[in-house]
Amino acid sequence: MDGSSTLYGFVETVCEDPRVGPSHISLFIAILYCSKIQDHQMPLSIYSKDLMRLAKISGMATYRKCMRDLSELGYIRYIPSYNPIRGSQVYILNKEI
Repeated sequence: MDGSSTLYGFVETVCEDPRVGPSHISLFIAILYCSKIQDHQMPLSIYSKDLMRLAKISGMATYRKCMRDLSELGYIRYIPSYNPIRGSQVYILNKEI
């Protein structure tokens, strides 16, 4: 998976989607960054505190809402983990543009 083409496709798609705001976009970019760090292996192992720091999201409620929205809108598949050692899993989905 090429991170830049995924980002371009995401931006083209969300430009027309009024349900996606700046917090969603910054969170998706943080997820792409983690994907690059983890050599684009799916699923990604992520931790909320790391993604929140990268996305500049300070509230846990905002983070959870954005993750839920991105998942429901089909941009990612999010499998939360309540185990602090294992981390949650995220798959980046390629939406048709």
